[in-house]
Amino acid sequence: MPIYEYKCLKCRNEFEAMQKFSDSPLKKCPSCGGGVKRLISRSSFQLKGSGWYLTDYAKKGSPSDTQESKGSTESSPEPTPSKAPSTSSDD
Repeated sequence: MPIYEYKCLKCRNEFEAMQKFSDSPLKKCPSCGGGVKRLISRSSFQLKGSGWYLTDYAKKGSPSDTQESKGSTESSPEPTPSKAPSTSSDD
């Protein structure tokens, strides 16, 4: 169940409430009974591990294989399209 944060408009009390997605938002402050509004807060998102693709998943082959394959693609220049002179007649 997600935890929602609320702030009282009357006493400025900030509190959390664990609610289902289908539950309607709270309307009253538990401290003073004043009106509340739901706050938008950061989600708790955390990446764990030693790194991204290169360190976690790419275990096929040695680092020298990877450098050789990169070198072969970098050494061959891509052909550049030649521009034909445009002829336009505005008579």
